[in-house]
Amino acid sequence: MTTIPAIVIAAALASAVLHAGWNAAVKASADPQAAMAAQVIGSGLIALPLLPVVPVPSVAALPWLAGSVAFNVLTFLALLRGYAKGGGFGFVYPLARATSPLLVLLLAHTLQGETVSALGIAGIVLVSCGVTLFACGEGSRNVGALVWALLAGMFSAGYAICDANGARTAPSVLGYGLAVSLVNAAVFGGTHRVRCRVKLPAMLRANWPVATFGAGAAMLSYVLILWVWSRAPIAIGAALRDTSLVFAALIATRLGEALTPVRIAAIALVTAGAVTLRFA
Repeated sequence: MTTIPAIVIAAALASAVLHAGWNAAVKASADPQAAMAAQVIGSGLIALPLLPVVPVPSVAALPWLAGSVAFNVLTFLALLRGYAKGGGFGFVYPLARATSPLLVLLLAHTLQGETVSALGIAGIVLVSCGVTLFACGEGSRNVGALVWALLAGMFSAGYAICDANGARTAPSVLGYGLAVSLVNAAVFGGTHRVRCRVKLPAMLRANWPVATFGAGAAMLSYVLILWVWSRAPIAIGAALRDTSLVFAALIATRLGEALTPVRIAAIALVTAGAVTLRFA
């Protein structure tokens, strides 16, 4: 039985920790929409001086890059709408992550014939079931947040497929990641400026922790998962990163959200799924 190398598992889990961290910072801010924009623009500013020293994406990778940017922006906007509808970080973020790996599994198999072993499918299902438990009960009380969280999961699956193929097609995973971050910053920053009628420099100064430390965490998380996708099945990489809900649940307790028995059971399911994926 072929197993996924430990270094790939470690990289995916590190990406999960960082991903949960910057999302928590956005949710905890006084203005999550501005904080999200600051993080995305900050990532682009980090990428700008680094991109000239790495191989740029090939022509073959450009369609995947464009798709990734489109789905990324849609994911960010859907998450923000879920938060605006009153969905807590411990609800919107996990539910979005729950729907993503199962959709990725379906899309990767349907669109490009990627197969996953029975053990891998079991691990993905365990992770998704565990993530869904985090949202158990709240969806019936907040349908608006539920809908936006599910949409965020759908869009997230789309950019996972695009990014995995882009990373595999581009001559450099780092170059691809930096290029996407730069384009994301231009698109999302421009959209935020037009929609909210704000001056971007002032917005970045007001949200400097997210624009610096949050952006750095987001950038590193992104490059790590791109590297994982270049070496492991897309669905397995997506499911491993979505163990970020375990770390999100712990962070959510610091934001005043309770760690209920249901969420503890969910953590157990996700952990079992991650262990199963180690041997997929």
